[in-house]
Amino acid sequence: MTDMTMTNTFNIGQAAERAKVSAKMVRHYEALGLLPAVLRTDSGYRQYTEREVHTLRFIKRARDLGFSMPEISELLKLWHNKRRSSENVKRIASVHLADLDRRIAELVSMKQTLASLVHCCHGDHRPDCPILDQLGQEHGAAP
Repeated sequence: MTDMTMTNTFNIGQAAERAKVSAKMVRHYEALGLLPAVLRTDSGYRQYTEREVHTLRFIKRARDLGFSMPEISELLKLWHNKRRSSENVKRIASVHLADLDRRIAELVSMKQTLASLVHCCHGDHRPDCPILDQLGQEHGAAP
């Protein structure tokens, strides 16, 4: 066993692996201030504890749900604040949920339009193509 495992500290690769993120993302989260600065060895290597790994897992789960970095920052502050109001957490999640609903509706609309265009295109040797015609149309653009 190495000193690192005996003292329950991990290098960046080990911490990243335990949290199922890349070392590059760990550095990114540190640069954004989502992860506090960690202790370093005399030679400058970062040393992470279970606490930082737990925070990395929190960030990963929040990213998997599509939260933005500013939203994650707010959620982390609330997570660490034991006097928090769940009302604030719910507000952030509700705004994010509404944004997801809006984006899903936009995607469904895009899919329907594209499906219609694909259906109308003959896809043969002829040069006429409703897909290209639609893409080439000007919608409210000034000449």
